[in-house]
Amino acid sequence: MALGKYSRVDGRKSSNYCSTVTIVVFVALCLVGVWMMTSSSVFPDQNPDVSSQGKKSDVSTQVTGSKESYSGGSESSNNAANESNPTDEGKSKQFEDTPGDLPEDATKEDALVSQEENHSNPQQTESTSEVKPEEKSTEQKVDAGDSKSETQSEKEADNSDDKKEDGQDKVDDKDSEAGEKDVKKSVGEEIEEGSGEKNSAENSSEPNDKKDQEVGQSSDEKANGEEKDQTSNEVFPSGTQSDLLNETTTQNGAFLTQASESKNEKEMQKSSGSDKESSYIWKLCNSTAGPDYIPCLDNLESIRKLRSTKHYEHRERHCPDNPPTCLVPLPEGYQHPVEWPMSREKIWYHNVPHTKLAEVKGHQNWVKVSGEYLTFPGGGTQFKHGALHYIDFIQQSFPDIDWGKRTRVILDVGCGVASFGGYLFEKDVLTMSFAPKDEHEAQVQFALERGIPAISAVMGTKRLPFPGRVFDVVHCARCRVPWHIEGGKLLLELNRVLRPGGLFVWSATPVYQKLPEDVGIWGAMQELTAAMCWELVSKTKDRVNGVGVAVYRKPTSNECYEQRSKDAPPLCQGSDDPNAAWNVPLQACMHKAPVATSERGSQWPEQWPARLLKSPYWLLSSQFGVYGKPAPEDFTADYEHWKHVVANSYLKGMGINWSTVRNVMDMRAIYGGFAAALRDLNVWVMNVVSVDAPDTLPIIYERGLFGIYHDWCESFSTYPRSYDLVHADHLFSKIKTKCGLPAIVAEVDRILRPEGKLIVRDKAETITELESMLKSMQYEVRMTYSKDKEGLLFCQKTMWRPKDVETLTYAIA
Repeated sequence: MALGKYSRVDGRKSSNYCSTVTIVVFVALCLVGVWMMTSSSVFPDQNPDVSSQGKKSDVSTQVTGSKESYSGGSESSNNAANESNPTDEGKSKQFEDTPGDLPEDATKEDALVSQEENHSNPQQTESTSEVKPEEKSTEQKVDAGDSKSETQSEKEADNSDDKKEDGQDKVDDKDSEAGEKDVKKSVGEEIEEGSGEKNSAENSSEPNDKKDQEVGQSSDEKANGEEKDQTSNEVFPSGTQSDLLNETTTQNGAFLTQASESKNEKEMQKSSGSDKESSYIWKLCNSTAGPDYIPCLDNLESIRKLRSTKHYEHRERHCPDNPPTCLVPLPEGYQHPVEWPMSREKIWYHNVPHTKLAEVKGHQNWVKVSGEYLTFPGGGTQFKHGALHYIDFIQQSFPDIDWGKRTRVILDVGCGVASFGGYLFEKDVLTMSFAPKDEHEAQVQFALERGIPAISAVMGTKRLPFPGRVFDVVHCARCRVPWHIEGGKLLLELNRVLRPGGLFVWSATPVYQKLPEDVGIWGAMQELTAAMCWELVSKTKDRVNGVGVAVYRKPTSNECYEQRSKDAPPLCQGSDDPNAAWNVPLQACMHKAPVATSERGSQWPEQWPARLLKSPYWLLSSQFGVYGKPAPEDFTADYEHWKHVVANSYLKGMGINWSTVRNVMDMRAIYGGFAAALRDLNVWVMNVVSVDAPDTLPIIYERGLFGIYHDWCESFSTYPRSYDLVHADHLFSKIKTKCGLPAIVAEVDRILRPEGKLIVRDKAETITELESMLKSMQYEVRMTYSKDKEGLLFCQKTMWRPKDVETLTYAIA
């Protein structure tokens, strides 16, 4: 009112005053605009909820070079593990692995993903935000916002909101599928969580002008760093808890600069650009086996040259001289498999379009056709009233078998569709099932499609690809194997893989039928098993099924062998290694039982699940493991490493929907730590130990897991589309010069299901090659990361198949 009155009294003075006010307001607006522009470039984008909090919450992290650290707030700093000096290179190693197998990966620094909290539900796990590839090397600035007024804070928050919404729209619209978040994310730099955490806490307050990149923090974090969400999703963790960090080659404080790190990363990304994708040309395999092609089992040219098939030589492995680099076609109408546990009861017919087994064995409840599905009533030739009834009957017949405690790992010979192994999961028992390819059409393929472990194999002229003395039980339900012929050579092979004190469960017709042929076989088996010093501990008949079961036990000492009147079957030569199993001819001999207390097999393993985490009694501190530590420490460090990686990265930070994962393969298993870390999920893991790697497969079996020997320059003995997730840790860089990457990648593509996941941890240069190659196969690359010559690649296979065809003449009938 005063101003209005003054204006009416003196209009000239009012006009001058208004002009002055206008100029002042104009200048003020210009200053505010300049301030807002500069503030948006100085301060990082904030989450939308910052305005409601009334204060900022930036936490500073310092990214350094090959010897880096991460300050995760006061809790992380107080709990940081101390690193010791690297392992001496001069120490002899028990397993003779090449240097740096896991340390090249595991001993590198942990990568932390910049995180944004899900504000719609504060209790949900934080998800990582996506930034441009060139912004992978990221750091956060210290906020001095406490000195600002509340009004200024609100204005800054509003300005940040606009930017955040624009950026978030791009993130939300990109690479989202079936509820899984795409994780081509900003991953900061891979950060080591060892003793360097303390240094990072001290460096976190460095001036802002040393920072090259900026990433917003969630509003729940405090500026003083006192709070840090401990459930952060780490994309590339290396396992702080594990002593594997001791093997890192440090530079004693010689830190790289952020500028040099960013430059190196940008150059690496340029080298892996799309210009290389067109250099790979893929074709579709044309073979008689079609969508079921297994290169080493469908080499028809080699099979035709065999002089005899008497010992199932035609079902053994005959690999082509040059492994194929073409891609196997999909069955017409293929779709995503039925998920476990429903898959145990039914599968899509078009995924395994074979009905012969249903026609031949339908009356025995193996498999039946039901509309779009193939169903599995849970029966079999020997358990028409269901596998669970049969399993319980065995337990009642011989209680000492103690499913899921004393008995954990089983070998099922001639498995059919593997219902026996499928229902033993309910007893916490793991079953390695095998049968020849095509003996009963697609039986092993049915098992794998159902989510049950199985491989295509035969007992012919060579040893099974397993170590000696590893299975708790060997089972044979009416498997038509002539155990008693040729000096019992085949039964002696089972004796090799069976633990001392282990059981052979046999429910074939000679056990309970009185036909002349069955009576003759039973008599021959009695004579042979007695000569092998096997004890018949139980023979019973199920009144419901009308099936009999005989249970034999292998001796735990050599006393019986020494007291035999005849040396038949003979004892093997002392130089014969029972663990030698890759392409080794069968021999009709028995290995002596181990008697030294420190020798594997002299004691029964711990009951399950205690055996999973406990170092085997026969791993001695005087031995050196794969990573150069005393063997028991190596074992423990490996598990701690993978437990950390799985918990903080694979389960949280990569967007994997684990309910869609059932069949898992670890292409380079070492001690089985990766499989052990997945034990609480509804998955099973095929642990593969390469034939040219340290022989750690007996350790994997000792802890209640299973696996197989394999040469990755050849095809794996499984049907196409067998696995939901394939994991390879520092494998490709080791064998690419030996085999060539295209052939190995084509094999991985063969065994991986469409929409299946591939996780590779390897050298950065190998990751770059793989990324380009997989993109040319139309894989969806969900995340890549590289740092200090180490990298990680996570991608998903699609339904894409090439149009051009390559005819494999050796695989054509």
